[in-house]
Amino acid sequence: MTTTDQLASVRYIVDDVQAAIDFYTTHLGFTLRTSAAPAFADVTRGPLRLLLSGAASSGARATPGDAATAGRNRIHLIVDNLDSTIDQLRAAGLTFRSDVVSGPGGRQVLIADPAGNLIELFQPARA
Repeated sequence: MTTTDQLASVRYIVDDVQAAIDFYTTHLGFTLRTSAAPAFADVTRGPLRLLLSGAASSGARATPGDAATAGRNRIHLIVDNLDSTIDQLRAAGLTFRSDVVSGPGGRQVLIADPAGNLIELFQPARA
């Protein structure tokens, strides 16, 4: 079991490990931790360790065919200023998978990495 002083890890299956590294480190503030591209890399942002697994990785090979379709799961990244973040990402040529949605907890928008994995950018409501 992961203890509170360890990183929490999420595995994303990606088509192109190097493209995923570039996406997360350039646009979302992740730091490259290790790379064995084209099979695998991991990047971190705060306590989140994102495992980027290409087709040759053991993580991708372990996925049964009936479980390989995308779901509605996504990582959730908190941003200080959603509008500014959207402007920066649009200027970099990224496309969005949703419009901005507002709710009682804050505002959010969805983007996708080069393999189509979802990322929720979330700005909490001010207390």
